[in-house]
Amino acid sequence: MKTIFVTGGAGFIGSAVVRQILTETGDRVINLDKLTYAANLDSIPTHLRDSRYRFEKIDICDPVAVGKAFAEYQPDAVMHLAAESHVDRSIDGPGQFIQTNMVGTFTMLDAALGYWQALTDGTKKAAFRFHHISTDEVYGSLGADGFFTETTPYSPNSPYSASKAGSDHLVRAWFETYGLPTIITNCSNNYGPYHFPEKLIPLIIIRGLEGKPLPVYGSGSNIRDWLYVEDHAQALRLVVEQGEPGQSYNIGGHNERTNLQVVEAVCDLLDEFSPIQEGPRRRQITFVADRPGHDRRYAIDSAKIQRELGWTPKENFESGLRKTVRWYLDNREWWKSILDRGYRAERVGLGK
Repeated sequence: MKTIFVTGGAGFIGSAVVRQILTETGDRVINLDKLTYAANLDSIPTHLRDSRYRFEKIDICDPVAVGKAFAEYQPDAVMHLAAESHVDRSIDGPGQFIQTNMVGTFTMLDAALGYWQALTDGTKKAAFRFHHISTDEVYGSLGADGFFTETTPYSPNSPYSASKAGSDHLVRAWFETYGLPTIITNCSNNYGPYHFPEKLIPLIIIRGLEGKPLPVYGSGSNIRDWLYVEDHAQALRLVVEQGEPGQSYNIGGHNERTNLQVVEAVCDLLDEFSPIQEGPRRRQITFVADRPGHDRRYAIDSAKIQRELGWTPKENFESGLRKTVRWYLDNREWWKSILDRGYRAERVGLGK
């Protein structure tokens, strides 16, 4: 039985990783999470919180708390997902993104290096991995053609993506300078169950159910590659188990859609699953002021992880979105509890 640290394990992608490990393996998970506004321990169902699961409320920027966790639990791998991730919030308050995404990653790397160097069990030391989970946004914006590959130069355009690019560089440096066995993955836009309502798809689902306007930035022509979160979690587990230290792997869903196409698809599924007398929900779509510095297009080339590790996504956009909308309809208590705590999905990120 391996012991795996999952930082940010109460977040969207982190909780998917935790659920999969506990459901599909015999390994132990230590969930390290500060429990910021977007974290939700209810994303780890009660029946999974057995003797193989431990939660530690830890700020990854706190070196004492992080060091204590390494000493107590002696992990075999770290899956580092804890991050501030909402671009709009980074525009209004970049400082927290620098602190969590860069200082926090440094703190985790520093603690992991000291722990790894002190290991006396040669087998355990050789097998240890520090897996840093990042984003395709570090590459900047694509034109009408082409794809991001692992060798695409970094060109971040938002405070969020710049902070993630900085954290990627730190991870690479700890491998090159100190030999810490690190791996980096960069993913496309995730969607699926347990997604905090500030992100596009859950926001549109919830507002569509409530009969509220459905905001679309600009003309809605910005393009993203959409990846179902359970497919992403499978890829992350494969990378931490079989990936080569010092390497990076791009993970994408091969599902490019404009933002307007995504919103329209959600509307159509809501009309199918939960029709209303007022008519099609597409009538609720409202175009609003665009985000400052809004990247035009992202698209991932996943050939490397497919070729070297054999991963391919199981869901296409249509099947994954159908599962997602159905989940939000069937699990209203999960997202209603967030709204009951005071979250109102107010527009942020219009600039200082």
